[in-house]
Amino acid sequence: MTEQKNRWLILIAAIVTNLSLGAGYAWSVFQTALLAENPGWSLSETSLAFSISFAMVPVGMIICGPIVDKHGGKKIVMAAGLLFGLGMFLTGFASSILMLYMTYGVILGLGIGAGYGTATALTVKWFPDKKGLAGGLTAAGFGSGAILLAPIATAMIDSVGVSQTFRLLGIILLVVICAASFIMENPPAKPVVSGVTADEGSTFKDMLREGNFWILWGVYIFAATSGMMIIGHAANLADYYSLGSGAVIVMIVGLANTLGRIFWGSVSDRIGRYKTVMTMFAVSGAGLLSLNFADQLGAVAGIIGLICIALSFGGFLGSFPGITAENWGASKAAANYGWMFTAYGIASIMGPSLASSIREATGSYSMALIISTGMAVAGIGLIAWYMKRISKFQVAGDTA
Repeated sequence: MTEQKNRWLILIAAIVTNLSLGAGYAWSVFQTALLAENPGWSLSETSLAFSISFAMVPVGMIICGPIVDKHGGKKIVMAAGLLFGLGMFLTGFASSILMLYMTYGVILGLGIGAGYGTATALTVKWFPDKKGLAGGLTAAGFGSGAILLAPIATAMIDSVGVSQTFRLLGIILLVVICAASFIMENPPAKPVVSGVTADEGSTFKDMLREGNFWILWGVYIFAATSGMMIIGHAANLADYYSLGSGAVIVMIVGLANTLGRIFWGSVSDRIGRYKTVMTMFAVSGAGLLSLNFADQLGAVAGIIGLICIALSFGGFLGSFPGITAENWGASKAAANYGWMFTAYGIASIMGPSLASSIREATGSYSMALIISTGMAVAGIGLIAWYMKRISKFQVAGDTA
């Protein structure tokens, strides 16, 4: 009974941690204010700060993952809070693009990686019977950050300016994350849930030697690219397609992102991860096309498109921790998922950069949306190929 209570407390602490780290998803609100205060900065230059930040996430996960697997998450989440809070605080003093890249990009991004990776891995370990739901709820906390913080940040920026907003939020979020760290710990060596046996797990070195890993890694890149593009440019897309207030659109995207992590994570526990991933690609592709033709179809179609993209993106983030744990074991989930999450790091660079470069070159987001739709189609093909591969493997195993 105590263990059951403990795992729910740890889940709550993990959600609070990721909720705070999810402030990173409100970037487009900060970006608009930064561009207004710094006329010499361009959209592509500031977008790169967002890309660097999320590219550093898997780096933080890879560094911290083995420590979490062996010793638990208290110290790592504490360090994550310090890095994230300090990075945001120092961004309030950024007077150049290079300093912005270092503070918001490198320091804050490493904090996200250390905290998000730890929170996600611990919940998967504590809930071997509900990997999809637990991973989805934890990831939902991350997506919820933009919902809560976008309007707060907007009000603060209007009141005290973007620099002071960074400083104040940095201090507040540092305290919250560090407080949550005291609850984090690994589950006991014995199974938490009756009937679920402990697993040995594969090391990341063994995992990286498998062809199946690289197929799923490619799937993850295609899955995350469009979502990161939309999140990084949500406020700008709202203005370009006349969808309404940028802050409101950021909140809508954040809400869909959050609900997608819970909804699709729960669905994947019932119908299987891979069928769910295939369905999410189809929904995301439809959303990308709907947004692309929002000029002809109207603002409602554009908003529905954004919701579909963000809903699917959240689902991908909620499903892949469970996919990784199922294939290579939950006992080494923190280390292994860090390597899987490098796909997300690549997508965090590709998505926002693709959108900003095409927008600056053509004056439109259309080609970026079309390319992302092609990635969704390619993702469906890749996951179908993967399902065929593992089906043949299972048949061979049954006949051996």
